[in-house]
Amino acid sequence: MRRRWTSLLPKPAVSSPSPLHLLVRPSSSSPSPLPPSPPLHPDPYTEFSALLSRPGWPQRPALQALAPSLTPRLVSDLLLTLPLDPPTALAFFRWASRRPGYRHSAYCYASLLALLLRSNSFRLVTTTITSMIRSSGSVDEMRSALDVFRSISREAGAGGGGTAFRLGLRCYNTLLLALARFGMVDDMKYLYMEMRKAGVLPNLPTYNAMISGCCRLGDVAAAKLYLSSLVHAGLRPDKFTYDSLMLGHCRSKDVDGAVKVFEVMRQKGCQRDEVSYTILIHGLCEAGRMDEALALFSEMEEDGCRRDAHTYTVLIKALCGLGRREEGFSLFQEMEEKGCKPNIYTYTVVIGCLCKEKRLEDAEVMLNKMFEKGLAPNVVTYAVLIDGYCKSGKIDAAFGVLELMESNGCKPNAWTYNELIYGFCRERKVHKAMILFSKMLENGLSPDVVTYNTLIQGQCMEGHIDSAFRLLDLMERNDVVPDQHTYTILIGALCNEGKVEEAHSLFESLEDKGVKVDDVMYNALIDGQCKVGRIDNARVLLEKMVSRNCLPNSYSYSPLMDCLCREKRWQDALLLLDEMLEKGVQPTTVTYTSIIDNMLKEGEYGLAKMILDRMALSGYGPDAFTYTAILHAYCGEGRLVEAQNVMVEMNKQGVVPDLVTYNTFIDGCGSMGQMDHAFSALKHMIDSGCMPNNRTYSNLLKHMLRRKQESTISSDNGDLWKIVGIDTVFELLEGMARHGVTPSINTYTALMSGFCEEKRLEEANLLLSNMKERCISPNEDIYTSLVNCFCKLQKYSEALELIDSMKEYGYLPELESYQLFLSGLCDEGKFDKAKFIFCKTLCGGYNCDEIAWKILIDGLLRKGHVDACSEMLSIMEERNCSPSLQTYAMLIKEFPDRANWQQKQSQV
Repeated sequence: MRRRWTSLLPKPAVSSPSPLHLLVRPSSSSPSPLPPSPPLHPDPYTEFSALLSRPGWPQRPALQALAPSLTPRLVSDLLLTLPLDPPTALAFFRWASRRPGYRHSAYCYASLLALLLRSNSFRLVTTTITSMIRSSGSVDEMRSALDVFRSISREAGAGGGGTAFRLGLRCYNTLLLALARFGMVDDMKYLYMEMRKAGVLPNLPTYNAMISGCCRLGDVAAAKLYLSSLVHAGLRPDKFTYDSLMLGHCRSKDVDGAVKVFEVMRQKGCQRDEVSYTILIHGLCEAGRMDEALALFSEMEEDGCRRDAHTYTVLIKALCGLGRREEGFSLFQEMEEKGCKPNIYTYTVVIGCLCKEKRLEDAEVMLNKMFEKGLAPNVVTYAVLIDGYCKSGKIDAAFGVLELMESNGCKPNAWTYNELIYGFCRERKVHKAMILFSKMLENGLSPDVVTYNTLIQGQCMEGHIDSAFRLLDLMERNDVVPDQHTYTILIGALCNEGKVEEAHSLFESLEDKGVKVDDVMYNALIDGQCKVGRIDNARVLLEKMVSRNCLPNSYSYSPLMDCLCREKRWQDALLLLDEMLEKGVQPTTVTYTSIIDNMLKEGEYGLAKMILDRMALSGYGPDAFTYTAILHAYCGEGRLVEAQNVMVEMNKQGVVPDLVTYNTFIDGCGSMGQMDHAFSALKHMIDSGCMPNNRTYSNLLKHMLRRKQESTISSDNGDLWKIVGIDTVFELLEGMARHGVTPSINTYTALMSGFCEEKRLEEANLLLSNMKERCISPNEDIYTSLVNCFCKLQKYSEALELIDSMKEYGYLPELESYQLFLSGLCDEGKFDKAKFIFCKTLCGGYNCDEIAWKILIDGLLRKGHVDACSEMLSIMEERNCSPSLQTYAMLIKEFPDRANWQQKQSQV
């Protein structure tokens, strides 16, 4: 219905006939305004028509039964085509507006206004116009309301088909204020001129609306022109005028100008209230003048102004944003003590502050407090809590907040989904992120460039570069333009995989795509060339970077420096350091440390000391990377005391050891035969919140094996999981317990991953039994490791049992597990069983495109099971799980001879 009317509604810049010109003619002598469109649902239309023609229709039970079929188009058609008197039309209009889930469009209002104008019910026309304007909840709705208003204005100016109706000042002022609220200043200016042409004289509210609209956009110069007109009209500015001007100055970053207006108010005897104070306090906060804002806040009560929730919220948010969170929390407490009730926005700000401090339990308490106070959290409240959980790695808890949000009738927006997608990708659960991507689309939300970039990065982090490029294709086909960040992710991922030529080819294609290359892209390419030892190519890129006016930075030089050092070209590295300084590029801690690390590894202690001193003279202190390099050197020489002193020094300097630091120290202690020190370091590591990884446990096991003199293992732990016995692993667990470290689910996850990677199923099962003895249940990652291990060993029945068990516990198998499983079954010719499992996979809620990419293309087609792939594609279509048009194109590209796929693509 909206599209049918929009083409007829007049636009501000075009003088076109109005639909209301047709609608206001006497109905006895003119045809109906538009040929009544055939009702969408003939039965409801007929039944409503019959009901509205009978007395007492509002009380009839049949009316309630028809309510679910109500649509704006149906209401509009009924008002346009039925011979209703104004009281009946208004009663029906109001009845419809009260139906749950229903909302009038501007076109419904246009139909009612036409009816009221035909019957000369001018007082009702004015109230209906006011109601239409106030009901507009978006810029688009406001624009539609404005079009209807202009139609009436033109008809009134042209005589309106014999009517004597004229739009009054009240209508104009209501519309101007509404336009100001949405920042539609150009439309306001047009309307203001039209109002003057119509002979309607502005009053103080008119000028205030114009000043407010300009000031909301920070256009104080334009606002002052209307202020001048206000004064020339013999009117005096009031509090609303001054408040608007203060806001304008604040939004144009002229806080001193706002302070002057605030003082003028006092001089002119214009009483300042909490709104006036809050505007200026907010402006001072935005300018970083926090102490002045707090001083002004303390003056409020002396000036007879009540501090309200808005004022407190502005200050709490600003204090938290500046890192003065305790002061912010104190203000929140003071607020409650003084009887000022926090509102939704106050709680949202406090929850956000708590999340930034990683006080997630306190944030949850605050959310529950909102519920207790009868406040309904909004989408932003839930989003900040979701963001807090995601950034703390508690993605399951974040997902729980999403479910709570939906159960409370609060619809997630794109930002909410983007936060969760980011959280899942960060945790290397891209298959779950893709499920949320599907859910976004199902809920009518449009993924933006942030959504796609996050998913592309998630695919790259898990090594699925093909799927990352498939997402790029999907993104472009859906009219989302990739940006610099998109291509930087892809170039970096290709370089990390050693695919430097592909990365360079993509880089060279960007100019044709209209994408400006930046320093981050060049740096990724330079790093990629250096990683494969092509230092001359990296040098050429650096020169090309300069020739294209893209200035290199320290990150451009650091890979070159590292490459030269690895080749022991110390003199060249030092010359490059001097070159950086000559070109005005200041080396950073990372640059210096890269040189120091390589020098220490080669025993060049004198040179390393020289660079360390040079680094200190440049004003850079050592970071965790620097200390780790020194630590590694001491450990390599067996100097335990010095290594321990490095750890102590880090603590003194406030430098937090990271995962690499702890792993280096634990490995060093083990190399020196100091296993007690190694276990103590492990305990300290966990106590400080740094979670051990696979390498941590591998280092410990390596040295336990060496101590037993069972074998010689390379320093990189390459063969460890092929030879380590389960008894040594159990000794590790006992050693941890002796040193006060309780083996956790993360411990077992790392150990299980090691055994499963080497297909050592017997040891994995023994480890699983040990877990159960300790009452530790397997997590999703352990299940995944075991499923993949069973598949690699062609034990598909056992793999299926585990997958079913996973689902019972609420875990979701990765699509790579299904890829191994189904490809393996097809390899053995068990196609029916593969299809049966595939059908079950489709019930898992996975993204349909990703199923096609990872199971059909990367699994079945790569192994030559083309017929099985075709059958499974048909199953997807039968179950309404068809992939996108782009995925069909990918399938055709893999096997262009499959005519039925081309046919299916055409159908899609």
